[in-house]
Amino acid sequence: MTSWTVQPASVDSPEAVAVIRDYLADIIARYHGRPATPQEVDLAISEDPTDDLAVFFTGGRGPVVEGCAGYRFVNPGTAELKRVYVRPEARGTGGGVALLTAVEESAVSFGATSIRLDTRADLVEARALYTRHGYREVAPFNHDRYAEHWFEKRL
Repeated sequence: MTSWTVQPASVDSPEAVAVIRDYLADIIARYHGRPATPQEVDLAISEDPTDDLAVFFTGGRGPVVEGCAGYRFVNPGTAELKRVYVRPEARGTGGGVALLTAVEESAVSFGATSIRLDTRADLVEARALYTRHGYREVAPFNHDRYAEHWFEKRL
């Protein structure tokens, strides 16, 4: 397994925009059981924009971006994990762990004492990643129409 390099990135950089669109296309396709259309991806971006993230990371095993993750603050001590994604061809190479670690370390450096997230039931790999890394299911903390599981980790 080649190690990942993760670095902060601007959410509007071409590489970040491409990986965010891939992330949304992937989760939309899983939800509907068919490929996502560009219009569906555009709608998802407009409904849940990424431009409010405090920090956004991209990463990969070489010069090509293979994944992303970011977070926003919901209050001074609580970060919310967003946009965790590893492209299918790079899954199983340590990218999810590298991105999650970068987010957690960054959030702590800005004063976070906990981090939370919501996810869907069909995103089994994501739920397994979070559980393996100390996230515990908690009571719902939002009313997102796609959220089916809520997690939190003390940092």
